[in-house]
Amino acid sequence: MRLALYHDNPASEPDYEVFRKKGVLSGLKALDSRARRKGLGALDASKSLLVRIGTEHDGQSVSKNSYGVLNLSWQAATESAAWAETIRLEVATLREAIRATHGGPMKFLIWAGMGGSAEDKSMYNACGLLNKGPRCYVLDSTDPAKLAAILADMRKRSGLSERDALKRTLVVGMAMGMTSYEPVVNLERLAALYDKHKLEARPNFLYMTLTGSLLDQFAAPRGFRRVELQLDRANSTAGRHTGPLTRGSLYPLGLAGVDLDAWIAAANLSDDDIHMAWRLAAFLHVQGENGRDKVTLLLPKEMAGAGVWTKQDFEESLGKSEAIGIKIVLESQARLTNYRSPKQAAQDRVFLAVSPKGDKSLVEKTAAIRRAGYPVAVVTLDDGPLSAYMQFIHYVVFGLGYLRQMNFVTQPSVELYKSITNRLTKTNAWDKALASASRVTWRNCVTLRSDQQALPAGSAPAAYAEMLAQSGTEYGELTYFGDMRYDARGKSARTVLDRAAELVFRKKRKQPVDVYEGPAMNHSYHEMIIGHGRCFTTILIADSGTVESGYHRTQFLATEQALAERGRTVVALHLKDLSEKTLGALDEFFRETARALPRVP
Repeated sequence: MRLALYHDNPASEPDYEVFRKKGVLSGLKALDSRARRKGLGALDASKSLLVRIGTEHDGQSVSKNSYGVLNLSWQAATESAAWAETIRLEVATLREAIRATHGGPMKFLIWAGMGGSAEDKSMYNACGLLNKGPRCYVLDSTDPAKLAAILADMRKRSGLSERDALKRTLVVGMAMGMTSYEPVVNLERLAALYDKHKLEARPNFLYMTLTGSLLDQFAAPRGFRRVELQLDRANSTAGRHTGPLTRGSLYPLGLAGVDLDAWIAAANLSDDDIHMAWRLAAFLHVQGENGRDKVTLLLPKEMAGAGVWTKQDFEESLGKSEAIGIKIVLESQARLTNYRSPKQAAQDRVFLAVSPKGDKSLVEKTAAIRRAGYPVAVVTLDDGPLSAYMQFIHYVVFGLGYLRQMNFVTQPSVELYKSITNRLTKTNAWDKALASASRVTWRNCVTLRSDQQALPAGSAPAAYAEMLAQSGTEYGELTYFGDMRYDARGKSARTVLDRAAELVFRKKRKQPVDVYEGPAMNHSYHEMIIGHGRCFTTILIADSGTVESGYHRTQFLATEQALAERGRTVVALHLKDLSEKTLGALDEFFRETARALPRVP
């Protein structure tokens, strides 16, 4: 790998030298060795920064060593061949069980998980790594529309009935938390379909989770196959750190015939590449300390699918601090007209361009950004599997955590959202929200609601524009609670939100903006939004959901309340439905908002 830095000012070299002077790499390996040989009792968080930032602890005693994100790649140096063969044998067994029971080959894979249990699969899909395997669907929402759209797509593509399509489907449930309930909701719905069609389900279901978790409590009594997440049989990874080297990441690749020997071996980075990651971490850290914490990630087309996974790894790991944050900005096109000038004190962007060796697609773009005076880091990857990039990013995230003395493996804000969801489940919170007095409707289709503060006078777009202009926030978030990946109406909603992001935030506000699905976002990068804050959050939902939408609606309200409890700016947009008329009204709402906003120079 190669790294080039431009406009590295103030100079970040002194921060990078900390890693060499303190022997951080050897210290990490010594710490991991001690934990493996002597157990967690040999670790004391009060006496070691490395322990404090990479384990779960109470300030002194350690309850979980979470350095699997690094040590799995170290183990790969000697275990790659054995691990690759193990995965090949296991996925072959899964295929044969379905064939033997149902008389046909595996054609579909439904992966039920949230955040870190799902984002790597979405990345592999987008990057084309799973094209030669069973079609993989990522079920990362309890919105009934997502599962319905997946089943419809399976029937359409295969020409099979629902019953026959289910025969040829492997369902995987994955949850790295004890209290993660979303995979349970989806596995329960899928299991009910197998029961409805009188199908033997055990060969078609497997799950990965902790003993005694909600997922384990659901799946074990049904006789579903449980497999250990890590090939070393340890429990040392957070959800977002399970890729690229756990079964949760390797099974889809194995089913697709990816070269697992090369994949596993590539994740074992050289010492030089590790220090290059820390050199990049120092650059990003210093830029963040000086107010440039919006990292605009530039990727070539073939790697664009890695954007959200990268965003999650950074933001969920490093978004906890009120004082300093780091935001990964994903934009399909880098437009200098949407950015503040480098000469302005409010300019808060730094650029990170990543591309494989030989790829020239970003050269002209990065050159223009450099000439304009923006700080830029350019990473050129060696030829080889995507796993090397993933492990490189893990080291960058660790490096930032080390420099900021921040625990990069915990996720307190995600846990807050989950606890509120559980609290609201058996209440009438949804009815109260719909009856809120703090609301204004646009075109009888779109209702703006804010229980956090009084709405300004005027139309819904005017009120929204004034709230945005007066918010003092630095970036935006447009999160639709529903399926925007498989359902045709959801895809149309995504188009409207993408257009709104460009018009309202990028052009008028010259601010970054996230467009994504909820609640997957909550498990992916919500730590930055609720932890560090400085975001204007807009959550959207269609009120026309079915009875089965109850838990999904609760997650929508829990997101709002979690943000409000932390004093973050959040407003809700309720859509009457997802009809063409309503989406047209939503589009008009954002266009009118853009007209009402003053343009930022």
